[in-house]
Amino acid sequence: MSLRVRDRLGWADVMSLLNAVVGVVAMVAAVTATPGVVARLILLAAVADGLDGIIARRRGGTAVGPYLDSMADVVSFGTAPALFAFAVARDAWAPLSSDPLQYVIAGAVASLFVVFSLVRTALYTVYVDTDETRPGIQNTLAASILAAAYLAGLTQVPLLLAAAVVLSVLMVAPIPYPKLTARDALLMGVVQVGAIARPALLDRILPRILLIAALAYLTLAPRYYWGE
Repeated sequence: MSLRVRDRLGWADVMSLLNAVVGVVAMVAAVTATPGVVARLILLAAVADGLDGIIARRRGGTAVGPYLDSMADVVSFGTAPALFAFAVARDAWAPLSSDPLQYVIAGAVASLFVVFSLVRTALYTVYVDTDETRPGIQNTLAASILAAAYLAGLTQVPLLLAAAVVLSVLMVAPIPYPKLTARDALLMGVVQVGAIARPALLDRILPRILLIAALAYLTLAPRYYWGE
């Protein structure tokens, strides 16, 4: 039996796969490059994730699309940001031999982020319909907040790790989050592209705008955002 890849995958699925590719590159960068590079790659994956939704709405999705999107999200917004948080700690702290407990803490936080992202993605894929209000924050949002915070200058390791723990819990919290409207998603994408291309412009204004917008959605959306 043939998998009929060309017949069963659409353009939105190609964008989901591109999202996953960028996520893998971000993981490689967490080992070989600076955390700033990793943060920008995570935001680039978020742009690709937004584009696959836009393409699916305009050209139609496929039966396999939701599963590909979920698996790509685990790569780019579960594993990649977890390695990013660990890389920030690794670069800021002393060598492993001097205080291994610090690395245990960073590794535990990274593992927690991945586990909660996996749980959220699996439960969402199985139990939440496309048009339903989504419980818990999106792992895309959690990853974007960590990346934007770092690019905005919030590089203190304890603060970043604490934020990762809080965001991990919020991914499975029973708090309803409406879907962004197409207009707001596009505006967010434009700011993300600017933060990727010129993160240091005007004293980091673009990642700071992105961070403020993401935090506003995080705190206000369950009660005040109208969604689609």
